[in-house]
Order: sequence, then structure tokens, then C-alpha cells
Amino acid sequence: MKIILIAAVAENQVIGRDNQLIWKLSSDLKRFKNLTTGHHILMGRKTFESLGKPLPNRTHLIITRNPDFQAPEGHYSFANLEEAFIFCNKLEVEKLFIIGGGEIYNQALPFCDQLEITEVHAEPEGDTFFPAIHLADWEEVERQDFPADEKNEFSYSFVTYEKRAQL
Repeated sequence: MKIILIAAVAENQVIGRDNQLIWKLSSDLKRFKNLTTGHHILMGRKTFESLGKPLPNRTHLIITRNPDFQAPEGHYSFANLEEAFIFCNKLEVEKLFIIGGGEIYNQALPFCDQLEITEVHAEPEGDTFFPAIHLADWEEVERQDFPADEKNEFSYSFVTYEKRAQL
């Protein structure tokens, strides 16, 4: 199973505020949809609740400490990442996308094979942060830069990182 972390991250590592996105980047949302549709997506409970409802054509895996939490039909909840990874391996999931929030990114980063990062060229106020990416562990393999426009509030870059082979 390939584990792919996907996130939009500001220059000051901010990824959200009050459990919401804090910018309007239509291109980032389209990229997210294109990459994750048809796959399993893993997130924390707060991130799931911020969606409002399950995203179409994706299986949601929700990490929660609440033993009474009930995932919607066709979706699943787990007490921790390890349980979710075991579940995915049993199902022979090809790709698992980690979609947030901050604590889930922090826990999952060591297990990821690839990072799909939208670098947002801004420094907004926020209360949720992305963990530091140690570039010694990751190789940038693709980058596309875009200016702000009528549908994208800030300039941004789509960046793909692959985990470096450990010696």
C-alpha cells in the first residue's frame, strides 16, 4: 500500500483555523478531488466533521478517541493509525491518502511514501499547523507554480515529494 499525505500548507506552516480552511484556492480543491477520488482517505474526526458529509466516491477512514463515534455506512472509524493501516492492508488498498488534520499529519508523516503539498504563498493566522518536512528524508520530484487569480486567492505551488531510500 502506498501512503500519500495531501495538504495545503502556508509559508508559516498554517493549515487551518477553527477547523476550517482559511483560503480560497479553487485549483487546490480540484487537485485534491482528482487525486483522491476512488481511493481511501484517512482523517481525524474533527476533519471529518468539518467536511459536513462524506466526500463522494471515496471511502472515509476516521481516527477518533471517542468509542461511541459511528462512521456513516460504508465508512469506518478506528482508535488509531495502526488499526486503520491493518484494515487497509487486509483489503489490499492500493493507495491511502492522509488528509488531516494537524495531529493526524504529525502521526502519519513517518509512514508516508509520498507527499502532495500545495504550498500557499501567504502567512495567514491559524491555530492548526503542518509538521516540519525534513528535506533530508524527502526528494522533491515535481513542482508547478501558479499566480493568484480570480479563483485562487494567493499564489501557490503544487509540489510532490517522494521519500528518500533509507541507507
